[in-house]
Amino acid sequence: MIRTLLIANRGEIARRINNTARRLGVRTVAVFTEWDEGLPFVREASTAYQIESYLDAEAIIAIAKDTGAEAIHPGYGFLSENPDFADAVIAAGLVWVGPQPASIRAMGLKDAAKALMEKHGVPVTPGYHGEDQSPKRLKAAAKEIGYPVLIKAVAGGGGRGMRRVDAPAQFDEALASAQREAKAHFKDDRVLVEKLVQNPRHIEVQVFGDRHGNLVHMFERDCSLQRRRQKVIEESPAPGMTPEVRAAMTDAALRAAKAVNYENAGTVEFIVDGSGPLRPDGFWFMEMNTRLQVEHPVTEMVTGLDLVEWQLRVASGEMLPSQDAIELKGHAVEARVCAEDPSRDFLPVAGRLEQFSIPTALGFGEDLRVDSGFASGSVVPDKYDSMIAKLICHAPTRTQAFHNLASRLGASEVWPLPTNIAFLRRLLLEEDVLEGRMDTEFVERRLDTLATTSVETGWKQLALAAGAQMALQQGASKDPWSKPDGFRINAGARATFQFEYQGRPESVELTAGVAGHYSVAALGGVHDAFLLGHAAPNGDGHALIVVDGRREIAEVRALSAGHVMFAFGEAMLLAPPDYARAHEGEEAGDEIRSPMPGKVLEVKAKAGAQVKKGDPLVILEAMKMEHTLAAPRDGVIAEVGAEAGEQTAEGVVLVRLEAVE
Repeated sequence: MIRTLLIANRGEIARRINNTARRLGVRTVAVFTEWDEGLPFVREASTAYQIESYLDAEAIIAIAKDTGAEAIHPGYGFLSENPDFADAVIAAGLVWVGPQPASIRAMGLKDAAKALMEKHGVPVTPGYHGEDQSPKRLKAAAKEIGYPVLIKAVAGGGGRGMRRVDAPAQFDEALASAQREAKAHFKDDRVLVEKLVQNPRHIEVQVFGDRHGNLVHMFERDCSLQRRRQKVIEESPAPGMTPEVRAAMTDAALRAAKAVNYENAGTVEFIVDGSGPLRPDGFWFMEMNTRLQVEHPVTEMVTGLDLVEWQLRVASGEMLPSQDAIELKGHAVEARVCAEDPSRDFLPVAGRLEQFSIPTALGFGEDLRVDSGFASGSVVPDKYDSMIAKLICHAPTRTQAFHNLASRLGASEVWPLPTNIAFLRRLLLEEDVLEGRMDTEFVERRLDTLATTSVETGWKQLALAAGAQMALQQGASKDPWSKPDGFRINAGARATFQFEYQGRPESVELTAGVAGHYSVAALGGVHDAFLLGHAAPNGDGHALIVVDGRREIAEVRALSAGHVMFAFGEAMLLAPPDYARAHEGEEAGDEIRSPMPGKVLEVKAKAGAQVKKGDPLVILEAMKMEHTLAAPRDGVIAEVGAEAGEQTAEGVVLVRLEAVE
């Protein structure tokens, strides 16, 4: 077994690898940049060294040699699928915890990989994978294939450089956008064009190879729930999977791995026809990820195997277990928690996490598992992606796993950064999702409802806030005649509370009934509920509401901004509306500011041009994602303060509008 391991990555995956390595008695070396210095993965490693960049291969190898590390684990992202780095690690006399560089190269370019798969009998989608990259040839290929088509970066991965095109009029702009993103992320703007499978599902197979020629699969994962081609929910096994389809798909995955003499952990991804029941002839090779996947924990939960442990064992020369020894038990589902603002088109955010509490499991293999690179007090930097945690739940049935995970998400506490937690909770509880009726476009079709709180949940949040506020105020008042409990002679006590809710002022009126029952007037409706609030001496508290026999609990924390309530996966400051700030916001429509630090990729706005509300003005790259800043209203471009290629800070005015005469 390897004795000292350098982990060439950051955040939750660095922590994840460190936990397994330390359990096996392996000493660990962490590397970190200045933006990550205070994160848990740095503290928890045996030793840690600062570097300029996680892409600095030379510095990483030098630290490995200086510290006596025998091996390097690249995690995922950064250098994990860089065959030149793998070559350099091996040339330095170190063990590369991953596939052979030749395998990475063979699968690294989608066009070459598809040609190789066809040669070995693995089904591939029809498309153009040629060398002629002129827009004219690519557009002609799209016409030959037949719309809709998918433009995909040849060197891509993780949904980068991928665009759907439904008609010829959209092709040129989609191609330019895909090439620009591919160039920025992979230093290679070549693309391929493929037929878009209607109602597609994304199902992948976990494969593993060792140095003794053994290849096994560890069943499949369904990753169909995606937003902007980025996975948000992953599960295993895939809903609707049959023994016949699983046999065909895993056989194709093993043939793909065998074609490149694969070693260590890898994932073969398939695009699947989701228009009806799964079929043995209804899936096609998409790509192979020659590394550990972000969603690997769901496979660990259903098989009981620690994939990182087997990565280290295989890299140390040990043999894999036999295929018959690998069993699938129960169902597991994972949700990716990101620091992003659903109300602003899921814009990534950065900053300090004053409160960061997510229900944790008792240990590896338990019912619930949390993989996170952050803790309360950690700073989420704006230099990397926005994922701050993964929650993985395992249960005997799919329905139970989904409900349990939704419940744990609802009990999470994150402040002050906005997150996608409430969005994930709503997605998990969607009826079609619970029934397994979904495809890769499902989230985009339902985004308007998934990204906003329903009225049903909204009035309950306001009622809980009022109940909590009443308890806090009563706890602070020692004079019974001054208590703000709405007491009235010969009538039910009535009290009105005002809050800023979803960016607007809202009031809630409570009229007391019998034994804790209240009439709640909020969001234009009146509802009956049992409501109870409690305040603790330390300033924290909680509130409970029961409606139609269903109980919901909100936790209240005394934080620097005041009392913050956490319920249904959302955070709410228990304070009256700031009317002055709301008025300022109404008048801020003339300036389009950079929402966060980033790089200006393209400026579409031109001084003097008339624009309509929603017209794209500036394309910004921030936290590894492209964001289009659009006109907030009709107007004329008065001033353009942005240039393509420049870095911009948060709050900088990029475009200024003036009214149309």
